[in-house]
Amino acid sequence: MIGFFRRKKPETPASEPRLSTEELAAAFPSAPAEAPAPAEPVAVEPVVAEPVAAAVEPVPAEVIAAALEVDADVAQAVAAEPATPPASAGKPGWRERLRGSAFARSLGGLFSRNPKLDDDLLDEIETALITADVGVTATTQLIESLRRRMKAREFADAPALLAALRADLIALLRPVAQPLRIDAAARPFVLLTVGVNGVGKTTTIGKLAKRFRDENRALMLAAGDTFRAAAVAQLQAWGERNGVPVIAQGQNADAASVAFDALQAAKARGTEVLIADTAGRLHTQQGLMAELGKIKRVLQKVDPEAPHEVLMVIDGTTGQNALSQLRQFHAAVGVTGLVVTKLDGTAKGGVVFALAREFGIPIRYAGIGERAEDLRVFDAEAFVDALLPEALGA
Repeated sequence: MIGFFRRKKPETPASEPRLSTEELAAAFPSAPAEAPAPAEPVAVEPVVAEPVAAAVEPVPAEVIAAALEVDADVAQAVAAEPATPPASAGKPGWRERLRGSAFARSLGGLFSRNPKLDDDLLDEIETALITADVGVTATTQLIESLRRRMKAREFADAPALLAALRADLIALLRPVAQPLRIDAAARPFVLLTVGVNGVGKTTTIGKLAKRFRDENRALMLAAGDTFRAAAVAQLQAWGERNGVPVIAQGQNADAASVAFDALQAAKARGTEVLIADTAGRLHTQQGLMAELGKIKRVLQKVDPEAPHEVLMVIDGTTGQNALSQLRQFHAAVGVTGLVVTKLDGTAKGGVVFALAREFGIPIRYAGIGERAEDLRVFDAEAFVDALLPEALGA
């Protein structure tokens, strides 16, 4: 009975006969009868990739011609074409540095949704400008001008109105976009830097020192910020980095005395440019503001024309408070030029327009990043185009 439950092995169906090795070889002559022996291991040298930036050799024109089957003239043009086109030709870096700012984003958002040409669009532009600290007065003038022109049907569509806004913003800044000129007759040309605490004054001096050294100018620095701890050491570090001598005294020394000694030393050495640092001070501190007047008078004992430039450094994130700062510093020492720093990443960069409208003082430089080369000569058109979408940054 046990054998009754035993399973039988399945038989191979007659329709699927098994083939012998010889029959397989006869049916498929190309197939090897036996599995090939495993290949001997081959030693492979490790390949080290070259850095991409160092790497790309120009392809000869004749190679391009053979590969693409084109004429030699066409191949020569392809070979001469740069691998990557230069960003923002003529104005490198402005758009890349400022497009992340809240000001640029707020204006750029107006273009992203194809707005209608109506009063609502003007209201949105007005809000964006006031939020960015362009100022109520300047914003009102810009918007009312655009409103009159819109009612007169000067604009075919919203992009035409926004292009007019671009032109108006550039016109507001163009009169103050005046680069600093070093008077060769003034030797040394004395540049006195002033500003409130924390605006990046000493760093700006270091960047200016690099710029002037790159122009092969004989330069000297005066460490007149004798109040802030480590300010003298910071300026000396910039001097060592750029190969520029620094005249300094101890902490809490008289800033006017430092400026006097530095100007005498610069005259004796035939230095071309002297940049004098001063301690940061709030514009409401009357005693410290009076000290700036003293520094100026002491410099004029050595050179009646000094300082030849009073450069005020303004933090671009300050907003409308920058107006009262400039008003007080200008009354105390007579500001002749501005540097606006920290414009990258700020929502308050519109203060540049407010400063231009109210004071008309030349804006010499703009700080759009942390690197030394990010202290740029102020360019009104490049600045406005960086804040607007690329479609209008013509």
